[in-house]
Amino acid sequence: MTNPRKKIILNEILFWKQNKLLPEHYCDFLAALYTEGADLEELEPVQHPKQAVLPTEKRKMILLVVGLCMAIIAILAVYFTITSLTLMLTIVVGISACILFIIALRMAHKQHLLAPAFHLLAAILFFSMSIRICTTYFSGNNIVLFCLIAANCVIWLWSGIKMKLLYFTVSGVLGLLALIGYYIINLM
Repeated sequence: MTNPRKKIILNEILFWKQNKLLPEHYCDFLAALYTEGADLEELEPVQHPKQAVLPTEKRKMILLVVGLCMAIIAILAVYFTITSLTLMLTIVVGISACILFIIALRMAHKQHLLAPAFHLLAAILFFSMSIRICTTYFSGNNIVLFCLIAANCVIWLWSGIKMKLLYFTVSGVLGLLALIGYYIINLM
């Protein structure tokens, strides 16, 4: 077995021993087995579990996402309750959605785990913005609402196929099927 692999395994055994995940004599036996009788003192100490599981950068990113979600929820709450600020908030929501989508694209290129969250937040903001515009400027016109929802579903479907995102593809297909089903039911 290669030296880096041995170090990883021995560090895991030391971690188990320190955190009492296995009885101490089991850990001693496994350590002696993998070191082939050599001394364990040459290994680097095992890091604190919080440092190993959640690095500082990951914690900062999670706090950023939680703060961003809370801000978006607050914006949407104000957006749907106060009608005098409709145009200004529509612009703010649209710009926020664009920024979130750009951030998501950059994170997706780096294979970052939070890219789907930003994709979904941007999609929700675009959808809510289009519904709000429809209900404000085309009140009572169900054809425009139907077309806007269909356009959102087509954009989701296209984005899902283009960027190979299963959740957008499924959302687009299910949204279009729901619209078609609603249209058929209303014809009867």
